[in-house]
Amino acid sequence: MVRLPLTPAEIERGRRLGTLLRLARGPRPMLQVALDAGLSPETLRKIETGRVATPAFSTIAAIAGVVGLSLDDVWTEITRDGGGAADVPSSLDAARAS
Repeated sequence: MVRLPLTPAEIERGRRLGTLLRLARGPRPMLQVALDAGLSPETLRKIETGRVATPAFSTIAAIAGVVGLSLDDVWTEITRDGGGAADVPSSLDAARAS
């Protein structure tokens, strides 16, 4: 099965996802968050930098759980129209307040 190239929208969502997860990680070491999520640090690094634009749902769920984001928050942030990296922290404020 041939994998089709990612669309610009998928690439943008991957970039937003990576930014959101990186900001949510805060000062915690990448190694610790990756291990807590059951991932390699390299996988987390690739997701945070947008190099893996479409990670598996279970991977996103694991990272989101470790950094304190709900999947609803993640979906809302990565699908917002016109949002960019500067707009991402709205869900982070809610996650940090809880």
